[in-house]
Amino acid sequence: MMHDAAKTHEPNPLLLIVDDTPANIQVLAHALMGSYRVKFATNGPDALALASIDEKPDLILLDIMMPGMDGYEVCRRLRDHPGTQHIPVIFVTARNEVHDQEHGFHVGAVDYIGKPFELAIVRARVRTHVALKRRTELLERLAFLDGLTEIPNRRRLDEVLQIEWRRAMRNQSTLALLMLDVDHFKAFNDHYGHGAGDECLRKVAHTLQAMLLRSADFIARYGGEEFAVLLPECDDQGARRVAERLRASVEALGIPHAYAETAPQVTISVGYATQMPAQNGEPTGLTNAADQALYLSKQQGRNRVCTKAVL
Repeated sequence: MMHDAAKTHEPNPLLLIVDDTPANIQVLAHALMGSYRVKFATNGPDALALASIDEKPDLILLDIMMPGMDGYEVCRRLRDHPGTQHIPVIFVTARNEVHDQEHGFHVGAVDYIGKPFELAIVRARVRTHVALKRRTELLERLAFLDGLTEIPNRRRLDEVLQIEWRRAMRNQSTLALLMLDVDHFKAFNDHYGHGAGDECLRKVAHTLQAMLLRSADFIARYGGEEFAVLLPECDDQGARRVAERLRASVEALGIPHAYAETAPQVTISVGYATQMPAQNGEPTGLTNAADQALYLSKQQGRNRVCTKAVL
């Protein structure tokens, strides 16, 4: 029930209509406005600008014959840019020869609609391609989520780490990586059962996620009972504060663990490292240092925070 309620609050899909004839835009917009939000452009450069802003269109209806930059060139540029390459493009054109359509598909269009418009066909094709895009996005999101804890998985962490590493390199800012491990988790599983172990990991994951206060902070399940937290633009002192807050929040859950050597409840060990990326470097040193810091935390008695310098 909650899932259905959430869906009803999703905004309508956003369409971008591109045509140098305002009357054509008006006809298409009137036919589609009930079910979609509509933006429009009357030339190629404006279309590329609108497609590149934060809220990207779910689909673009693109005229081919426009002065200056034609639709083929607009489509080609959309496909060449990582931020817009997955937006489906439907060509809306009077050029219906087979070689025109072949060229359109070659530059990246997903469909063709001929002029003059058959509005029922326009609505049906738009509906089909928007649904396909949203289904693909859902599958991609699920591929990046850990099935048990419903937080991002290791695969997604690897991607975000590369993105934030390059951003920190450009901005010459510091990046922090925390590695966290649930203490004595095997003993917890052995004595309380795997069902209780799964529930413990879910609670720990959701608590850790709730303790991250900035939108750019990122948590993932690294594997088993291990988690990783990425903190962009965060120095050593800031990373230690966050690490200690995370450690304390898990201890405060008070999940009983009578078979742990560290404490009578579930706790975590945390290791962290910080680095200002060097030009053309890789984050391997950062991940290795955070791993070593986690090992140090376990060595020193667990339920604590340790750090290690990046070599």
